[in-house]
Amino acid sequence: MGNKGNENSQAAQGARPARTAAALGRRSLLGAAVLGASATALGAAGTARAADRESGANNMNKGLAGLPVPTVIAHRGTSGYRPEHTLGSYQLALDMGAHIIEAGDLCPTKDGHLVCRHEPEIGGTTNVSDHPEFAERRTTKSLDGVATTGWFTEDFTLAELKTLRAKERIPGTRQHNTIYDGRWEIPTFEEVLRWRAQQSKKLGREVWIYPELKHPTYFRKQNLGLEERLAKVLRAHGLHRKNSPVIIQSFEPTSIQRMNKLVDNPLAVLLSTAKSRPYDFVDSGDPRTVADLITPKGLAEIASYANGIGPTLDLIIPKDANGKLLESTTLVRDAHKAGLILHPYTMRNENTFLPADFKKGTDPNAYGDAFGAFKAYYGTGIDGIFSDNCDTALLAREDFVNG
Repeated sequence: MGNKGNENSQAAQGARPARTAAALGRRSLLGAAVLGASATALGAAGTARAADRESGANNMNKGLAGLPVPTVIAHRGTSGYRPEHTLGSYQLALDMGAHIIEAGDLCPTKDGHLVCRHEPEIGGTTNVSDHPEFAERRTTKSLDGVATTGWFTEDFTLAELKTLRAKERIPGTRQHNTIYDGRWEIPTFEEVLRWRAQQSKKLGREVWIYPELKHPTYFRKQNLGLEERLAKVLRAHGLHRKNSPVIIQSFEPTSIQRMNKLVDNPLAVLLSTAKSRPYDFVDSGDPRTVADLITPKGLAEIASYANGIGPTLDLIIPKDANGKLLESTTLVRDAHKAGLILHPYTMRNENTFLPADFKKGTDPNAYGDAFGAFKAYYGTGIDGIFSDNCDTALLAREDFVNG
């Protein structure tokens, strides 16, 4: 990891001495969740059943340690059944019983509002191409070093974006979702928080959400810093505390370090493939890769400013050249030893997304043995999982917990 890794770690720990106690509290808060994951992994079915009975309103209001383990996180809502990042997708996830909803991949508008889109390029997730008044805004930009052509949230005011409607991102795979094209607007994060508050009151418990900061370095260079905007909105809603039901995530470690100085929320660093480099590292010249971040030393550094990691599933169980699962890595054990929880991504039911062990038939869009795949991943001791099909994830969790 080199000297720069040490400097980053020291900066994260020393930049705000007043947060030392909070950081210790944050790590202590993880104890119950980590122990719960270990107990589940060991097959303590009786304990798991008791934990499930206790995982209602009372526990869901107790902060991160009150979440059921393993936690089912609805990936962009129920994106297996509705166009992603719409209030319709979020509501269905909540109705299905998801423990947390990834309500918000956050991108800014031209006038500084945060909206929920998978990427700032919205040509694939909205009907913007059907609006001739916006035809001239189609452009090519370098997004984290990749030439990307389309329409971008930062080139539209919120009022303009509200004239658009969401559509299915992968219609070739999820043709059934296209029936909902045009039904919902692009939601703002403010609207998500108001929805969350309404649903929490209705259910008598806190509804948890898991927003992601998208491309922070890219937007900071456009004077559209995401972290400060997110912190301001969370503070306005009283959701900036360590027990607030909002976990903040980003693929850029320095963005999470920045959030650690602004709010007390639970925080998670997302991790892509082992050979990849977070774009903030690329931009700053930091040579480290994800492989460096998942060493014991790298995980200890992350634990100095975050609660957990969101690794790709291949970092938990790698695949061979034929796409079949190999032996689990030591990442779950190493992360737990560092005091971190793990919420890997993303489980989907379709053959095209499943390990070869669990594909069924030859249709890539047909459902495979998703239950078998969930069992394999839950068995590693992970603390939760992102899924496009949270109903399947919940049923598989019930099978796993009850042995």
